[in-house]
Amino acid sequence: MRWLILALLVIPAAEIGVFIWLGNMIGPWWVIFLILFTGIAGVAIAKKQGIDTWNRARVMMSQGQPPGEAMIDGICIFMGSILLFLPGLISDIAGIILILPFARRPIKRWIYYYLRRKMKNGTIIFRKW
Repeated sequence: MRWLILALLVIPAAEIGVFIWLGNMIGPWWVIFLILFTGIAGVAIAKKQGIDTWNRARVMMSQGQPPGEAMIDGICIFMGSILLFLPGLISDIAGIILILPFARRPIKRWIYYYLRRKMKNGTIIFRKW
């Protein structure tokens, strides 16, 4: 819980600092344009990636395979979309990293090993219904 409170204080302050720093470098109107452009472009990419992931999961399930990787992709795309809706350049960069397939591979690998370790420790349990 301490990390969440710290993040809620540090991240907005960092975003404001980046706005001011970048505004002094390139001008305030370019910063506004950059924020709008990254948000709109990111949402368009997220929509395409989300539809592709959904279709891939459907195909895997219709073939009787568990859609594990597609689910992790979907979680990354969902989190990336949320970050793109937040105002700020740091959150936009993090959101784009989670949305682009080649950029999210290391993150997917980390999530996979994290979940695997938690399941091995018994912290996360999956049950059949």
